[in-house]
Amino acid sequence: MADTSHVIGLISDTHGLVRPEVFGALDGVELLLHAGDVGDGVLEELAAIAPIEAVYGNTDPTDDPRLAPSIERTIGGVRIHVSHGHELGSPTPERLLAKYDADVIVYGHTHQQNVVLVNNRLVVNPGAAGQRRFKLRPSVGVLTIEQGGVVSVRIVEL
Repeated sequence: MADTSHVIGLISDTHGLVRPEVFGALDGVELLLHAGDVGDGVLEELAAIAPIEAVYGNTDPTDDPRLAPSIERTIGGVRIHVSHGHELGSPTPERLLAKYDADVIVYGHTHQQNVVLVNNRLVVNPGAAGQRRFKLRPSVGVLTIEQGGVVSVRIVEL
């Protein structure tokens, strides 16, 4: 039987910087989901890793046709929502879970790594992959969807 697992890279808040460590951290993913505050040139660089879909953040132009307000995808039977989070003011897992009904909710904006599981729903902030701010370590996430919709996520510090 063919392997039906899916491995998806999660990245956010690059603010125009693609760290060299990103390429190793996300090597082998089949898709990249960028949760906003992308910056110039980032999508082109990240496309060398895998196909990329991105939403705009509060620092991105809302008229860039490559950036959506949100992404709704179903992969391996798992519904995924991606948005920057700024549309909720100060995004928290509780606010995101109340607003979006996806199985996995990916957001950015706060620059803080966060993985919360509530009632079999996963809320993930992969952290900020760009310039170091607020004494936080730059990071990305790797989302794995196994056969049967079993979901796990791993935060990778850069």
